[in-house]
Amino acid sequence: MVRCGDGQFGVNGRHTLVTGGSRGIGRAVAATLSAAGAHVTILGRDAAALRDVVAAGHAASWHTVDVTDADALRAALIQAETEHGPLHILVNNAGAAETAPLARTGRDLWDRVLLLNLTAVYEACRAVLPGMMARGAGRIVSIASTAGLTGYPYVSAYCAAKHGVIGLTRALAMEAARSGVTVNAVCPGFTDTDLVDRSAAAVAAKTGRDPADVKSSYARANPQGRLVHPDEVAAAVLFLCGPGSDAMTGQAITVAGGELM
Repeated sequence: MVRCGDGQFGVNGRHTLVTGGSRGIGRAVAATLSAAGAHVTILGRDAAALRDVVAAGHAASWHTVDVTDADALRAALIQAETEHGPLHILVNNAGAAETAPLARTGRDLWDRVLLLNLTAVYEACRAVLPGMMARGAGRIVSIASTAGLTGYPYVSAYCAAKHGVIGLTRALAMEAARSGVTVNAVCPGFTDTDLVDRSAAAVAAKTGRDPADVKSSYARANPQGRLVHPDEVAAAVLFLCGPGSDAMTGQAITVAGGELM
């Protein structure tokens, strides 16, 4: 059994589950961990997109599930472990932002955003952490956001949810500190994904601006003058799951080109 401090955890041969694994950061994480030798199971709502990831060799297995359905999520996790063995690595990636000023952020939007971005992370962690701790080894990495570390206008629900993910990460890291399980968050800045494309389109529709101009403004928020690439986020996840990462726990690692320091 791998114990905390031996530095030998690694990714090779580990059963790994990635939520929201069919596109964007989730797909990049699945591909990166698969290339490092993990058996990656991906979850998502789009069966065709999930099959495409597996067909491309970026994951080994998939299950369709809406992570906001707690019972369905737990059933998918149980099925994944039944078919492919205990989960050693969990990457909570599923998420989405919705834009509105607070005055137009109704309770339905608030609940929807927190359910997807925070409560689903809680449910997945609650399902897998006890088993990891009992086995004395495991890695949980949640894809948060720079919105979990600072504020942005018109996404109050999303900021609240991502701040919650980082708080949850820190609490669970303390609970698991002596068990051989680490719990961390990765906080990307604006990343070149369809989520950012949708955000730019939504802002453009509300403001009359050109979507390309909105997206360019996101790039300008990064001191490097560009969007983050999904593979760069995946590299941070790989590091947190690789050998020598035992002392990294309770961290919120920013991948944002210097936007936050």
